[in-house]
Amino acid sequence: MSGRDLFCQPRRIRRGATLTLVFAGVLVTGAATGSFPEAGQPTRKPAFGPAATVTTPHEDVQKAAAEAAADGKSPMEAAERAVSRSGDRWGAVYSEGEYQEFQEALDGKYTGVGLWARREQDGRIEVTKVQPDSPAAQAGIREGDRLTSVDGSKVDGRPVTDVVSLLRGDADDAAAGTTVTLGLRRGTRAWSEKLRRASLSTDSVTVRRLPGGVTVIKIAAFTKGSGDAVRAAVREAPADAGIILDLRGNSGGLVTEAVETSSAFLDGGLVATYDVDGAPRSLHADPGGDTTRPLVALVDGGTMSAAEMLTGALQDRGRAVVIGSRTFGKGSIQMPTELPDGSVAELTVGHYRTPSGHAVDGRGITPDLEAGADAPKRAETVLTGLGDAD
Repeated sequence: MSGRDLFCQPRRIRRGATLTLVFAGVLVTGAATGSFPEAGQPTRKPAFGPAATVTTPHEDVQKAAAEAAADGKSPMEAAERAVSRSGDRWGAVYSEGEYQEFQEALDGKYTGVGLWARREQDGRIEVTKVQPDSPAAQAGIREGDRLTSVDGSKVDGRPVTDVVSLLRGDADDAAAGTTVTLGLRRGTRAWSEKLRRASLSTDSVTVRRLPGGVTVIKIAAFTKGSGDAVRAAVREAPADAGIILDLRGNSGGLVTEAVETSSAFLDGGLVATYDVDGAPRSLHADPGGDTTRPLVALVDGGTMSAAEMLTGALQDRGRAVVIGSRTFGKGSIQMPTELPDGSVAELTVGHYRTPSGHAVDGRGITPDLEAGADAPKRAETVLTGLGDAD
């Protein structure tokens, strides 16, 4: 199990709600910020006057929040109860700060100290990566260092998500500039470091070249600029070698970036269809993508929503061989409703399908070739065959 103090899901998500950086969140953020023009759905605003007849779950939540506000009670708590009653498994309510945090994460930004960590089998928390130029890097913290405490709280045996929450100061809505004290150990040396949290950016797309020229493009999440980064990686890849698109563990992100990524490999055409309150819509790739280079997509049970949408498009249109295990199966769409206190409620309004009409929600995508830990090696073998076929 591993984690990092960036791309950390909003606290309400970690307390049990299931919305993460996924396709649903993509549509939420797109609708709220205008980055998803095809949705054409403005963020729904609550009516603060007399309650109208409730005809939709959104209106039910709005009514509950407005009545609570009029009675001097918490609109957010009232909305949470209404969402719970709705039976919407993906419904959630976020505070204004939590929702802002979510949006910043989709922009590739986060507040933290720049550490990745994992919990070892014996419960120890080990630093697995330090972001360059981050507060942690400037303090001399290195990969392999052991994290023993955060602000005096021992972390051995704790879930990585809890450790990440402490690093970020989630309980106090800690902002950039606040401090956090880390207990560390390196070999026989034990010491503490007082770090100042900072606003940091992260690259969600990493590229590496394998012996023989195969390019591996790993997309951790579809944040702002991901599509352009993938396009650049494809342009710079050796012309006579294939590409492995690694979507394992990708929990989603901005749908516009997922579509832009599809445009790197498709010459226009359908990427997905979806509906919002019953109204059918569609997403299309831009023309001019690389349609001849051998391509393999790696997926697993952590491949979710926007990543599933991309996988389904590449698979259905015969552009990529999909290798790994069945994907998560998150294909529902949420839209946001702003409440009187600035909090935001999200409820399901529709679902999306792959180009061939495959419904992803609750089903996931079945790979062309089942594989586990050996998936990357299987991908190289398949690429060799695809190259020979060409």
